[in-house]
Amino acid sequence: MNGNNPYAGAPGVVDAGRPAQDVELSRDQKLALRRAVAGIVAETESYLPEGYAVGSELSYGVNGPTATVAVQPPAGHPVSAGFSPDPDDLDAGLDAEDRTEVARGLAASAALQVMNVVGDSVTPTAR
Repeated sequence: MNGNNPYAGAPGVVDAGRPAQDVELSRDQKLALRRAVAGIVAETESYLPEGYAVGSELSYGVNGPTATVAVQPPAGHPVSAGFSPDPDDLDAGLDAEDRTEVARGLAASAALQVMNVVGDSVTPTAR
């Protein structure tokens, strides 16, 4: 029954007797998050050859915004990266270095998935 109670939760996560506080983003913060995620998607695509599908998802929950960027390689398992930026970070703008690191990591992981499936018999292709 406690799982259905909005006031229940682990200590420090949700105080007993108080509901979780929704984190409201301003219009500008939402736009900044969308632009940052779209930039990660575009940069990830730039590192990969054709055949890789890259997409993103934004959600807004009780713990704030969550962004996920995923890559479906032509062979192997999909890879994804998710993050929950602090609303204050959205006002200042997400760090370009962090966005590049996420894009490169996703591209490398997706290429590794293909290499694991294909093996050493084919020369890997990347740009």
